[in-house]
Amino acid sequence: MFETVCALIADQLKIDPKTIKPESRLLEDLKADSANIMMLIMDVESELGIIVDDDALMRLKTVGDVVKYLESKQ
Repeated sequence: MFETVCALIADQLKIDPKTIKPESRLLEDLKADSANIMMLIMDVESELGIIVDDDALMRLKTVGDVVKYLESKQ
């Protein structure tokens, strides 16, 4: 799951997936903005068939948070 999330983030943010770590913060470290986050969520929902709850978005601060959340939804 981590590799899939990294690939989606790297594609969305146009960065090297090797630079993404579980502890990478989406906003501060990876420089994602709210539009990037929304597109990433749409990509995740499309790619993995998992619906991301709107209230969960506020709790997902790191790449690891995203991975744990998605794993809990499978």
